[in-house]
Amino acid sequence: MNPRILALLLLALLLPLATRAAEDLVVADFEGGSYGQWQAIGDAFGTAPAPGPLPGQMPVDGFKGKGLVNSFNTGDDATGSLTSPPFRIQRKYLAFLIGGGRNESKLTLQLLVDGQPVRSATGPNSQSGGSESLSQESWDVSEFDGRMATLRIVDDAQGGWGHLNVDHIVQTDRKPAGPRKDVTRTLKARRPYLQIPIRNGAPKRVLTLFIDGQKIVRNDVELAPGTPDWWAVMDISPWKGKELVLQVDTLPVDSQGLDLIYESSVPADQGSLYKEPLRGQIHFSPKRGWNNDPNGMVYYNGEYHLFFQHNPYGWGWGNMHWGHAVSRDLVHWRELGDVLLPDDLGPMFSGSAVVDWKNTSGLGKEGRPPMVLIYTAAGNPTVQCIATSTDGRTFTKYPGNPVLKQITGGNRDPKVMWHEPTQRWVMVLYVELPNRGHTVHFFTSPNLKDWTLASITDGLPKSNYLFECPDFFELPVDGTSDQRCWVLLGANSEYAIGTFDGTRFTLEQSRLPGHRGQGFYAPQTFSDIQASDGRRIQIGWFQTETKGMSFNQSMTVPIELRLASTASGPRMTFTPVHELERLRAKTVQADGRTLHAGDPNPFAKVRGDALELRADFEPGSAREVVLRVRGATVVYDVAKEEIVVDGHKAPAPLRDGRQSITLYADRTGLEVFASGGLTYVPKPFQPRAEDQSVEVDVKGGSAAFQTLRAYPLRSIWKGTR
Repeated sequence: MNPRILALLLLALLLPLATRAAEDLVVADFEGGSYGQWQAIGDAFGTAPAPGPLPGQMPVDGFKGKGLVNSFNTGDDATGSLTSPPFRIQRKYLAFLIGGGRNESKLTLQLLVDGQPVRSATGPNSQSGGSESLSQESWDVSEFDGRMATLRIVDDAQGGWGHLNVDHIVQTDRKPAGPRKDVTRTLKARRPYLQIPIRNGAPKRVLTLFIDGQKIVRNDVELAPGTPDWWAVMDISPWKGKELVLQVDTLPVDSQGLDLIYESSVPADQGSLYKEPLRGQIHFSPKRGWNNDPNGMVYYNGEYHLFFQHNPYGWGWGNMHWGHAVSRDLVHWRELGDVLLPDDLGPMFSGSAVVDWKNTSGLGKEGRPPMVLIYTAAGNPTVQCIATSTDGRTFTKYPGNPVLKQITGGNRDPKVMWHEPTQRWVMVLYVELPNRGHTVHFFTSPNLKDWTLASITDGLPKSNYLFECPDFFELPVDGTSDQRCWVLLGANSEYAIGTFDGTRFTLEQSRLPGHRGQGFYAPQTFSDIQASDGRRIQIGWFQTETKGMSFNQSMTVPIELRLASTASGPRMTFTPVHELERLRAKTVQADGRTLHAGDPNPFAKVRGDALELRADFEPGSAREVVLRVRGATVVYDVAKEEIVVDGHKAPAPLRDGRQSITLYADRTGLEVFASGGLTYVPKPFQPRAEDQSVEVDVKGGSAAFQTLRAYPLRSIWKGTR
């Protein structure tokens, strides 16, 4: 054989052997029931790898196998370290998965050689929102070949994102295909909307919009790498004709997420909006994305304004904006778009709104008193800010923000009202103090911009009572002016009753129960509704999960609050507002009827997607009165004076020997009012689409019904776009 050909053949055979990388060496995969020879110090890491998310933590993904290092072991305030046994560096790269909080000095995975840190990495999250997803990272460690080293995972951070996630540490000669960093795309704003592809549960990516080199908004987005579950909509009409730069912090090499974003003249889902199978028909929910707390509820220019915590770019919590909807009748709502976007002070947390009728702030115009939004900017520090509008549509953040600096990292959710006797504004603010736990601080101001601490609540029981989202208002007892009480309400709707002198709230009764159901949180009442009719009307966050939809969660129906006399003192009552009667499509009436056990169902022919049922009765010899609506069962137990709503029990005393029950059923939940409004039981519930039935039954005797009516209800969305 020709020597030259032989040499080439030998080279072809030997070259793969010469270039073949050595097998990877696993340093740690954290799959066992303990950390093995790794040494844990402090409380942050526990005694063994975590199986995923720990109690109180968001979902964790992106790790391999069944375990990972997760320093959320008793929460974000736990600290400690986890150190590996020594190992020899034998490959060019050290690869690992990492996620959690970002803090280069207090949250780090460190490589130590001769006891000194030579490489370090931290997580991606430095502010509220974000994702617990782990991503691939690596170090080039070729300069330390053959030397002994150790790994140390450090968690010295406390507060939000004060933890680190680490998994699958491997020595390798192949540089891992880590994510692309700070990937950008430039677009020209020719149409009013950007359509952003969302995949529910995908790792969150930081998507930042720049205009003329200025950062406009930053969001944590579950950016779909391919085919999306739904399209989020960003309104770019204010920047028509300008060049937009979209930047994503990290993208897997094969992700198409940034390339899939496109401009459009109308939202992608316009034809199906409000027709979705799990869209509540009598409860407000956002067009797209997540909602939680109602915010800034105010009556202004003949409209009820409902602002709300909104994530327009995800199905779950995060990216807190203030969404905005308006109504002229408290029933039919029109969503207008987000008015407060995250900024350099942080995401937009909860707050309230007032009309500055006397223009004390100087932010109004001639004959146009300003609406003022007061909100928490939940960055670091966490501060209180204001924004204003004179048309109820366009809002401007006050250039002098913040108007109240951080007290502690746990200060949030300002509720503001005008106190006429002292001619001052009063702010009620939740503040978590290190030695006192949950407190409510009272501040006063002449102009909504300069605030002075007036008092701090005393004598509150230590628990979740009055934890966050306070509300504060005055109500007459039994509807007369002879006796009036101030009510201090917490997020779980427990409340205190007392007196207020413009500076200090003096408790007379505390830890009084509000709602008696489930899935109800952070209610708020409208301010300036006195300009309409003087009622105190409340809406709460209704925790109605809607998997598979492009929206998630909703609001309760509007509820009028009153104080009624009882043997134990004044107590709050809950009554659905009379405006809901406008939704009644027809009335099926069985008033003045005594029902016995086994009698035919008076509503056998009633069907409805959304339904209202009213029953006012004397129990007589009945053991139980049973209402069944769309497959949910509501039972009134006469002997126990107790109502059971789809399995959930609540006290419901008879009033003058009678019981009154009002029930609203929708595609996502039930709201039940009993005992003259003393008992309110909200309950998330999803009926089968085909079950639209109504039934009334009596067990063990007879009951005399003075009122017994069923109303199929029209949708609040008819004609809405």
